[in-house]
Amino acid sequence: MKKVTTLVCSLIVAAAGLARAQEAKVVIPGTVRGELAIPISLSGFTGEVDSVLRFDLFVQGFAITSDGAAYQVSGSNNGQVQGRLSDAVTKQQIFGKAYSGASLRTQAHALADDIVEAVTRRKGIGRTKIAFKSDKGSSSEVYIADFDGHNAVATTADGSIVAAPTWVPGRRTLYYTSYKLNNPDIFVHHLDSVERAVVARYSGLNTSAAVSPDGRRVAMILSKSGSPNVWVADADGSNLKQLTTTREGDSSPCWSPDGQTICFSSRASGRSALHLVPAGGGAMRRLSVVGTPNATEPDWSPDGKTIVFTAQMGSFQICTVPASGGEATVVAAGEDPSWAPNSRTVVFALRSGGKRILSMLDVPTKRVKQLPAISGSCSQPSWSK
Repeated sequence: MKKVTTLVCSLIVAAAGLARAQEAKVVIPGTVRGELAIPISLSGFTGEVDSVLRFDLFVQGFAITSDGAAYQVSGSNNGQVQGRLSDAVTKQQIFGKAYSGASLRTQAHALADDIVEAVTRRKGIGRTKIAFKSDKGSSSEVYIADFDGHNAVATTADGSIVAAPTWVPGRRTLYYTSYKLNNPDIFVHHLDSVERAVVARYSGLNTSAAVSPDGRRVAMILSKSGSPNVWVADADGSNLKQLTTTREGDSSPCWSPDGQTICFSSRASGRSALHLVPAGGGAMRRLSVVGTPNATEPDWSPDGKTIVFTAQMGSFQICTVPASGGEATVVAAGEDPSWAPNSRTVVFALRSGGKRILSMLDVPTKRVKQLPAISGSCSQPSWSK
């Protein structure tokens, strides 16, 4: 009973602190507007651990500050990470924990995840992965890395052009397009067994694979009937079914979290615009997106509420719109957006100095962090779910 009472008190303290944090407006230098962030202080950490904590918390909506913090995180990293989260006003400890195993970097990610969950009641993203395309001269390869860009490893060695890597939800498996066989074909690549198989190798274009939330089906863009259209198939490419028949061309399908609907970009009405089509077949319809032209590259948030996309308005801009349609919001300059599992953070590509740099966006605060751990020109990121 005592343990239960202590836990309840801790939750009450955390909720009260979050309420105060939400009431306090924290102005972050470099943002479009002064948006709400959760002020938090850090002390006792050094080197890599301190950097990991600052990065992880920043991209999940926290503002690291020494003044006016709603929460305090203190600890050390001498051989292992130890951390304590406290309410800054009442001084009550919300949790204290020592981390072991793996590297100090991984332990720091685990502490950040615990802080995020204790304060916001949503899972942290510190131990998730991203996949992306990395240019290598005239060719490119698919890489995977920790979500912050560290520990990047090439998963292909095609010596050709690759594109559009995407994760199978809940599995260490990727779909991607490769010109390895002198045609843009879709492959499925199992990272643990290193097995690879062809999913779609029809005449013409085979690209933009998107796997359903249950992992059983794949949507893709094929031009086997003449124009690039949306098709669906079983995960191995069998039982192929055409969903759209536009002559102008479709691109970039993504799934609703319930697996019932596919959102994609189409030029059926002239300019590129977002459209919806039932995953089992049926009429396509245009999604109302007010205020942004040339909408492409949609990605549906895991919580089902928001679609992030790229709009070309002189330059490329990352925008969001309610999944039911409505007013669009420009949140950052960039392209190729992909949601994190928390439905808050987005990884995207930012053009700079003749190359593309992978970056993180905290959507509500519109704050951006580049991933300096990844070098070269990288694009088309996909976040593991």
